[in-house]
Amino acid sequence: MTSPLPPHKNTDQNSTQSSFWHTFSCAPHRLFFFSGAIQLIVPLLLWSIELIGRYTHIWSPINTIIPSTWAHGFIMIYGLFVFFIMGFLFTVFPRWMNTASIEKEQYIAPFIWLNLGLLIFEFSLFFNASSMLSGLGMFLFGWLNGIAILYKTLKNAPAKNKRYETIILSALSFGALGVACYGWWIVSDNWLFMQLAITFGIWLYLVPLLFTVSHRMLPFFSSNIIEHYTLFQPASTLWIFLVGCIAHVTLSINNQNQWLFLADIPLAAVALLHTIRWQIQRSFKDRLLAVLHMAFFWLFIGLSLFSIQSLVLQISGEHILGRSPLHALSIGFFASMLIAMASRVTMGHSGRMLVLDKMSWGLFIGLQLAAVTRVLSDLLFDSLLISNNLNLIAAGLWLISLSIWFVKYAPIYLSRRVDGREG
Repeated sequence: MTSPLPPHKNTDQNSTQSSFWHTFSCAPHRLFFFSGAIQLIVPLLLWSIELIGRYTHIWSPINTIIPSTWAHGFIMIYGLFVFFIMGFLFTVFPRWMNTASIEKEQYIAPFIWLNLGLLIFEFSLFFNASSMLSGLGMFLFGWLNGIAILYKTLKNAPAKNKRYETIILSALSFGALGVACYGWWIVSDNWLFMQLAITFGIWLYLVPLLFTVSHRMLPFFSSNIIEHYTLFQPASTLWIFLVGCIAHVTLSINNQNQWLFLADIPLAAVALLHTIRWQIQRSFKDRLLAVLHMAFFWLFIGLSLFSIQSLVLQISGEHILGRSPLHALSIGFFASMLIAMASRVTMGHSGRMLVLDKMSWGLFIGLQLAAVTRVLSDLLFDSLLISNNLNLIAAGLWLISLSIWFVKYAPIYLSRRVDGREG
């Protein structure tokens, strides 16, 4: 009797699938950056469809369970950046504090919960409030799970100075609080919790977190490129900036917007000081370094616009700049820094040369134009037609630029390192 032939085909398929999953999940930034890359495109595509429905007669605006503007705000503040932030922190936290790497068995759980929760939330926006809340709960659970893993790493690390890590983890915790506030707004329809969700998300989560990462990383990157470079990382400016963020939140939630300049002018001054001392003018000898400095400069622009808006409100009682300060921060600083940092991490951790090619430089410039156009769309408030058209152009520039980024960088997360190393 002859024995049956072994199932070579199925074995090869299983081996291929196992190899793919191993490659995709062998480093936290691969999983999380890939999910974040999807969130760069799909929500903005739907938002563009919504805007065209609002501004033209081509089709009707999209119907959602909650107002689409506030769904868009939540996804852009909480749903997009957290994947890149988690992937980055799971990678660098152990390195910064000289401790053991975070194992795959740990970071897989928050990856699954964050993705599952956000996808359920996004799909449910169109048909069911209960499942929308369920998705939000799963998303928050994944967020808290990630915080717990990072806290354990921080607690057990031998490093004595954990200033940066503590601030970043605190900002991430305020982000979780903002998600919870957003969920309670949906349940209670109490506008205060929406205000808290937006305010916490910008001023206690993203602004301090990205400023702290910049404070930690930009001088280090610059010192490797710029000759005779002096590191400028004073703890004093870090704490002054954080106090300014807290002051902004305190004034904002007490509806004292006319006094926000008391917090925002010092914040803008700190941002400008770092831009100058970090030598932005010398960063353009290396494009990969320049995009980081350009992104950081948007922090000064956004804070300056917030200061001007508050001063005008104090003097004349007029709210003249609309959402231009917000979009200078969100597109100019947040999104630009995300793309600049994610591009660098992706190339470095895939064994590629740390060189920003012409295509990547061009798509980054496209994102800068999207930020400028979106800011202008609110400044030109006298012409609704021009404002609407600029808003659509900004969305189009975002989609074109970041779609190119997706096509160029997302496949890297699915393939092995070019140098043959693990990770």
